[in-house]
Amino acid sequence: MIAAQHHLFENDRRLVLEEAIELTVQSLQAYGPTHEHWGIAYSGGKDSSATLTLIMWLIETGRVAKPKTLSVFYADTRMELLPLAIAADLILAKLRTMGIAVHVVRAPMDKRFLVYILGRGVPPPNNNTLRWCTRQIKIDPMQAALEHELDGIDGQILMITGVRQGESAVRDRRIEMSCGKDGAECGQGWYQKVLPEATGLRGRLATLAPILHWRVCHVWDWLNFYAPNAQYGGWATRTIAAAYGGDEAEEINARTGCVGCPLAQKDNALDAIVAQPDWAYLAPLKGIRPIYRHLREPANRLRKPGREALKGGGFSKNPQRMGPLTFAARLDALDHILAIQGACNEAAIRLGRPLVDMLNSEEEARIRELITAKTWPERWDGTEPIGDAVLDTVYRDGSVQPQLFSAEDL
Repeated sequence: MIAAQHHLFENDRRLVLEEAIELTVQSLQAYGPTHEHWGIAYSGGKDSSATLTLIMWLIETGRVAKPKTLSVFYADTRMELLPLAIAADLILAKLRTMGIAVHVVRAPMDKRFLVYILGRGVPPPNNNTLRWCTRQIKIDPMQAALEHELDGIDGQILMITGVRQGESAVRDRRIEMSCGKDGAECGQGWYQKVLPEATGLRGRLATLAPILHWRVCHVWDWLNFYAPNAQYGGWATRTIAAAYGGDEAEEINARTGCVGCPLAQKDNALDAIVAQPDWAYLAPLKGIRPIYRHLREPANRLRKPGREALKGGGFSKNPQRMGPLTFAARLDALDHILAIQGACNEAAIRLGRPLVDMLNSEEEARIRELITAKTWPERWDGTEPIGDAVLDTVYRDGSVQPQLFSAEDL
C-alpha cells in the first residue's frame, strides 16, 4: 500500500515541522556561505539520513546556496543492520547520479569490528571500561578521510552532522556546554569554528549540526512522508524509519547500533526489523549478542597473574585485570557467527531476499591468519593464566592475600 501523499505546508499539524526546517535553513544560510567546502557525515541512521536528504532538497530548490564542493562521507562499519545498509546504498547511488562526491569510509582490515575481536582477541566492548568500537570503526576512519580530503583543498571544510538534542543524555550535556560557541544562537544549530588541534585536522574543520533542535517526530515525518516523495527528492528513507520501529519508535528511545550491539540493553531495532514479514528471515541474527556475552566470561579470557609493570615506570592500577580472548574462544565464536550468517543467507536465497554480509571471506581469512600467527593485544603474550583460574589476590599496593584453598581442594 502506498502511503498517502503529504505536502510540507498542507495544514497546521505540519507547521511545527515547517518551523523546524526554517531554523535549519537559517543555520545553513548563516554559516554555509562562510565555507566554500562542505562535508556531510552520514551513518545511515535516522538523524543523519534526515539531515542529508533535507540539505539536498534545500539545495535543489534554491533555499540554500550550493557550496563550491560538497562531499558525503559514509561510515561503513560492516556491522549495520541490513535494511539500513541497503537504504544507505540506494541513497549513495542517487547522490552519485547527482554529481555529489561520495566517500565510503571503513576501518582498516585489522581494526574492523569482528576482525579486531576474533583475530586480535580484544573482548567485545562494554559501556563501563572498554567502549572502543565507536572510536575505532567510525571516528578514526572518518578523521583519516577528512585529513585526506583537506590535503586536496584550500581553507576549511564545514562538516555537517546529524547530531540532535535528545538523542543521547551524555551528548546533550556536551551540547549544553557548547551550543553557544563561536556566536551561534540557540536554535540556529550547534556550530563550532574549529575542532581541537589534537584531532590532527590542524584547525581546518568547522562543524554544524543544523537539525540540533528537531524533535524525533520531525525526523519520522521527514523520513516517512516527505523525503520519499518525488517533490522532496524521492529518497529511500521509509525503510530507515521502519527499522527503528515505525510509528511506535516515537514512543521509545529510538536508537540503533551494530547488529547485536553489545552496548545496547535490548536489540530494539533488530526486534523491529525481524517482526516485519519481509525481514523475518534475519531472526538468527538475534543469536549474536549471546555470543558477545559468552566471550566476556572469565573462562574465555586470559588474566594478569599479579601486578603489571608499565613501560614508563610504576604499575597498573588494576592488578590481575581480565584480558584478551583465548584462541579456542575466538575460533568457537567465529564458527557460530558464520553459522548464523549462513542460516540467514540460506533463507535469503530461498526467499529471493538480500544476503547478509557481516563477515566476508577476506575478513574470515584474516581472522584465521591472525589466530595462526598467535596474535595477542599489546602487553599480552599468551602465557597468562585463564581468567577463571584460582589465584592469590593481589592488591594495588602489591600486597598479596593467599587463597584459603588450593585449586585441587575446590
